Amino acid sequence: MEVQDALKRAPLSPAHVDRVVEMAWEDRTPFEAIEAQFGLKENDVRALMRKTLKPRSFRLWRARVQGRRTKHVSRRERDVARFRAPGQKS
Repeated sequence: MEVQDALKRAPLSPAHVDRVVEMAWEDRTPFEAIEAQFGLKENDVRALMRKTLKPRSFRLWRARVQGRRTKHVSRRERDVARFRAPGQKS
C-alpha cells in the first residue's frame, strides 16, 4: 500500500508520467535522478511502470533493469557522476 499512497500523494500529469517512463527505460539514468526530479523511489517507479506498460513490456523492462550497475548511483563507477549526457542541454 505504500507505493499506492506515494503515487496518490504526488499525482503526476500525463507528461510527467511519460517522462518518468522514458527516464526509467534509459540505461544511464539512475533511480536517484528520478527520485530527485519527481519524488518517486525505485519501488514507486516499479509500480508506475507496472501500471503504465503492457505486461510484456514491463517484464522486458524489469529484466533489463535488474542488476544493471548504471541504474544505481551507489553501484556506478566513481567517474560517472552526472545525470545528463554530455551533449544534453539543461
